[in-house]
Amino acid sequence: MPFHHWCLYILYMTYDVKTVDEYVSRIPEERKEAFQKLREVIKANIPEGFEECISYGGPGFAVPHSIYPAGYHCKPEESLPFMGIASQKHFIGFYHMGIYSKPEILEWFQAEWAKLDIGKLDMGKSCIRLKKMDKIPYELLGELCTKITVQQWIETYEQSRMK
Repeated sequence: MPFHHWCLYILYMTYDVKTVDEYVSRIPEERKEAFQKLREVIKANIPEGFEECISYGGPGFAVPHSIYPAGYHCKPEESLPFMGIASQKHFIGFYHMGIYSKPEILEWFQAEWAKLDIGKLDMGKSCIRLKKMDKIPYELLGELCTKITVQQWIETYEQSRMK
């Protein structure tokens, strides 16, 4: 699967910020607590090696150049992106390239979401739209974060580039 679609990630609401904490300080108050909790869930569950950063104007988790020197093919000076969260106009966007690149992870995620009593899953190719702050499945999203290691992501990414 081609990964140039990750560049669509920049369509979310961006702020001219240098740090994730600065980004969080600028999002609407009604979303700030849920956003911060989601960020902490990601940080607690994402496999070792991914680094939190500002990527395409918002908080992201990427494979740093110290592990993958080539960086991202769309912007080689940027680390290889993997996940992101963003405050959109009407929702929090949770972006996970594993659900985009690995059908078995997508199928698992959809099945697990369906078991929860939180409403219909609203998602695009890699974006899960979280519209109700009181219905965010933090535990499920934390488990999703564990599904791909840095090495697995690099292999998936490189295989996609050969197609």
